[in-house]
Amino acid sequence: MARPPLLNTTLRWFLFTMILANTASRMVFAFLPVYFKEMGASVAEIGFIFSAASLVPLILQIFGGWLSDSIGRLRTIALGAVGGSLGYVLFVFAPTWQWALLALSLEYISGALVGPSFSAFIAEQSPEETRGRVFGIVNGIFLIVGVIGPLIGGWLASYSFTLMLSVACVLYLGTAIVRVWMATTARFVKPIQRDTLSLDSLRTKMLGMFGLLIGGGALTWVFITDGVRDVAFRLSAELQPLYYAQIGNMDVTQIGWVSSIFGVAMMVIALPAGWLADKRGERLTIMGGFFLQFLGLAIFLISGNFWGFAAAIFVFGLGIGLISPAYDSFVSKIVPENMRGIAFGLLQTSLGILSLPAPWLGAQLWEKIDPRAPFAITAVAILLAVVPVWFKFMLPQKHELVRNP
Repeated sequence: MARPPLLNTTLRWFLFTMILANTASRMVFAFLPVYFKEMGASVAEIGFIFSAASLVPLILQIFGGWLSDSIGRLRTIALGAVGGSLGYVLFVFAPTWQWALLALSLEYISGALVGPSFSAFIAEQSPEETRGRVFGIVNGIFLIVGVIGPLIGGWLASYSFTLMLSVACVLYLGTAIVRVWMATTARFVKPIQRDTLSLDSLRTKMLGMFGLLIGGGALTWVFITDGVRDVAFRLSAELQPLYYAQIGNMDVTQIGWVSSIFGVAMMVIALPAGWLADKRGERLTIMGGFFLQFLGLAIFLISGNFWGFAAAIFVFGLGIGLISPAYDSFVSKIVPENMRGIAFGLLQTSLGILSLPAPWLGAQLWEKIDPRAPFAITAVAILLAVVPVWFKFMLPQKHELVRNP
C-alpha cells in the first residue's frame, strides 16, 4: 500500500498562500531600515520604530492563539490577512516615517494572528513520526521567498521605493483573497471540536499555559533559551541592512543579494533539518543550529565587503534553517493539542516582551560604542544558549519510542 504524501491538499494550498504573503513581506522588510532612513529617520529613530511597532504582536499574539484554538486556524489566518492588507496599502501612501510606523504596526497584525496558527495548523495536519520532515518541507518550499523576495525588492527599489511597496501590496492583497476563500470553504475547514470562544476559556487556557511555562519542565527552558536568543538577535537584526550600507558600502541591489543568500541557505538546509530532527532528535539539531549561527556572526564581524558578508549570512542562514523545524516539532510534542495555538502565541508574546527594547538598545550601542557592538553581543548570547539545550531539552518517553520503534 502506497504511503500518503507528506503534504496533503490542504497543506499545499496553505503553503501557496504563505509563499505569496512572505514574498511581499521579504520584498519590504529587507529594505525597511534604508527606507526609513530615506524618509528622514535617524538610526535611533529607526530603532524606536521597530520597538514601538513590536507592541502590536505583544498585545495580539495571545489573543491570536486563543482565537486559533477557538474558531479554527484558517479563519484566524484570514482575519490576520485582512488586517495586514491595510498596512501594505498605507505603506504605499505614507508621506513620512511616522505614517510608515503606523503602516508597520498594522502589518504586524497579520503576524500576530497568523504566527500562532501557522505551526499549530501544520502539527494538526501531520503525524508525530514525520512531523519534523513536514515542518522541514514546508519551511524549505516557502523559504524560496527568502531568495526571490529581496532580489525583486532590491531591483524594484533601485527604481523607487514606492514601486516596490506597490508591487508588494498587490501580492499581499491577492494572498488575503485566497486566505478568506480557504477559511470559508468546506473543502478546507473540517468539523473539528473547538473550545468555546469565551473569557472563561481564555482564562482557563492561560492558567494552564502559565503552569507549563513556569513549571521547570522542557517548556520552561524553551522559553528561557529562546528568550535570551531573541533579545540578543533583535539587538542587531533590524540594523543589519544599515550595517551593510554604511560599513560595507553596499547598494540596495547588493543588500538584496545578501538577503537572498540568507534565504538560499535556509532553503537548502530545511529538508535535511527536518529529517535530522526526526531521526536524531530535536535537541542535537537545535544545538547544531545555534553553533552555526554563532559561526556566521563571527565571520560577519571580521568582514568588510560583499563577499565576506555573503559567506557570513550563508552560514548564519544554515543555522536558522537547521533550528526552525526542530523547534516547531519539539514545542508541538510537549504541549497538548488543544492548546497549541495559545502556546505558540504565549511563547511569542513573552519573548516579544523581553525583546521589546532590544532594537532601541542596539541602536544606542551602535551610536555610543561601536556599530559592531550589538552584533558581538548577539554572537556570545547565541553560543551560550547551547548549554541549556543540551541539559534541558528532553522529550517525554513516548516520543522517543515513536522516533525509534
